[in-house]
Amino acid sequence: MNNRYSQYENLCKRVIDEGVWVENERTGKRCLTVINADLEYDVAANEFPLVTTRKAYWKSAIAEMLGYLRGYDNAADFRKLGTKTWDANANQNEAWLNNPHRKGEDDMGRVYGVQGRSWAKTDGGFIDQYKKIINNLSQGIDDRGEILSFYNVGEFHMGCLRPCMFLHQFSLLGNTLYLNSIQRSSDIPLGLVFNQIQVFWLLQITAQISGLKAGKAFHKIVNGHIYEDQLDLMKEQLKRTPYTPPKLLINPNIKSLEDLETWVTVDDFEVVDYQHHEPIKYPFSV
Repeated sequence: MNNRYSQYENLCKRVIDEGVWVENERTGKRCLTVINADLEYDVAANEFPLVTTRKAYWKSAIAEMLGYLRGYDNAADFRKLGTKTWDANANQNEAWLNNPHRKGEDDMGRVYGVQGRSWAKTDGGFIDQYKKIINNLSQGIDDRGEILSFYNVGEFHMGCLRPCMFLHQFSLLGNTLYLNSIQRSSDIPLGLVFNQIQVFWLLQITAQISGLKAGKAFHKIVNGHIYEDQLDLMKEQLKRTPYTPPKLLINPNIKSLEDLETWVTVDDFEVVDYQHHEPIKYPFSV
């Protein structure tokens, strides 16, 4: 481990030093790959894991996770929140465009937040996973199964994309809330910069609306990779020295799940003391 780096840059360096080249069938590109990486975020100390060795755009990441917690299934709704992350998957994925389950323009199908808020039961009806979690946590209850799962294998054919970060488990010790998040696959130069923000934010906002203190968030990445056309840019990024992490401030008036569902926007969140190096435009592999 290089002490001048944050844990993010240390993971990038590990992939470069230890990674194995793997052919990726979906993209037709090779990627340097490692298996199993564990990141940890101190939410209690408000050490917001926003990458500083390049400029990172945090609002879109929060907007996307807010859309998941609202159970959105339409890219237009995500755009209204301030993120275009679902435009391509909803409207340019050839297999999805020809899928009989697609309802029309901007439809994403039964992905991510749809599973989190309305998981279909085989005997009829739906389960609202996140509402159950909030109801329990608000009463100080942790049944060791406060799990938000987006990974519904039986409905993959009904959505435009399998989830990458697919499971979030909340745990309560006294009045302090913890989070373990698992990600099956991570594009480290691009996706992970987003996902770090989302794990941190999810614990911070869930604690706030449950009346709890936030502790630490633990983020497990199973398959971490850097695509071949990203490698030289990443080597340049690793020549930079990280700055002290910034802080994420949340509007204290957000007090319930209903608030999250109705009036909250990205303007209710603020990042302070964010120092960063120049932006780097990494190629994205669809």
